[in-house]
Amino acid sequence: MSLPPLSLYIHLPWCERKCPYCDFNSHESSHVPEQAYITALLQDLDADLAMAAGREIQTLFIGGGTPSLFSAEAISRLLAGIGDRLELAPDAEATMEANPGSAEADKFLGFRQAGINRLSLGVQSFQDDKLGALGRVHDSKQARAAIEYASAAGFDSFNIDLMHGLPGQTEADAIYDLETAISFHPPHLSWYQLTIEPNTVFNKRPPTLPVEDALADIQDRGELLLENQGYAQYEVSAYSRPELQCQHNLNYWSFGDYLALGAGAHGKITAADGSIRRYAKTRAPQDYLQGKRYTASKRVLNQGELIGEFMMFALRLNNGFSTQRFEQVTGLSADQLRPKVQSLADRELLSTDRDNIRATPLGRRFLDSVIAEFLPND
Repeated sequence: MSLPPLSLYIHLPWCERKCPYCDFNSHESSHVPEQAYITALLQDLDADLAMAAGREIQTLFIGGGTPSLFSAEAISRLLAGIGDRLELAPDAEATMEANPGSAEADKFLGFRQAGINRLSLGVQSFQDDKLGALGRVHDSKQARAAIEYASAAGFDSFNIDLMHGLPGQTEADAIYDLETAISFHPPHLSWYQLTIEPNTVFNKRPPTLPVEDALADIQDRGELLLENQGYAQYEVSAYSRPELQCQHNLNYWSFGDYLALGAGAHGKITAADGSIRRYAKTRAPQDYLQGKRYTASKRVLNQGELIGEFMMFALRLNNGFSTQRFEQVTGLSADQLRPKVQSLADRELLSTDRDNIRATPLGRRFLDSVIAEFLPND
């Protein structure tokens, strides 16, 4: 079988402040041990090089945490070290998450010179009261300035990350945020509803959020606005100008492979025999820095896990997937999907057109429930 495309994810776990809605592996710190951490990342990569033997890296993504807390010099050292060890595609998309704080925005030119060619800006809102409710450390003025700095630094490709369904948010508030983001003509927008996740401050002390009918109205009006402004929705929360989709995330959703570096990072690799392995890196930054054991766990996916994980990703895409694609990347027969697919199609949650399967607009609204139909019972 042919192997899927290969990407690289790198996790930088520190933040200036932990947001109350965040369930990612992020840790507050006033001092980031960036040089020691870069050394650990490259040593971790050295231990994993066999998994990438003979394969080209198509995309890389530096996430967090707040990666832009790191200096441009540290990011340059990291990318140079990766380039020395791995074969990168000449046109590889290299994305880095960044926050709009003024000190970080001043680094954007350095990040561009280091080799980052795409930024994902964690704006979330352009209204100070909403940013305060989300625990963000930047204000609306800094959010606007960061977008301008990104363009000035030469980032032709960038994403604005925006939330809706925020505490105290009205439909007019949500559309104001979206219209403001669009006014900067971003190539890509991530626009998604705030959800309350376990093990977060918001889960312990839930804020008052808009009711379901209001959330549905925001979603409908926002999607129409984006469509009218030339943004095509290609995934549940992703919208882009033509041909400017995030290639790294498309590889995830298409069940591609990705190496993982950094505290708590997760990876997926397809072996030459077709077996698929998931692995996770040591979660605590201090343990990771000690370097005694970078990889905390690994397992080969069984048949039920393969089906569940494939559907969890592929059904996020508006275009869904072909049955040939399912068989190609899982090694399983698509016949195993047909009974559940037909049942969901009868309820107008999935659409089947020849060999293509995708969620309907109704199915996307209840996507978690649709995906749950394919997850292993245990």
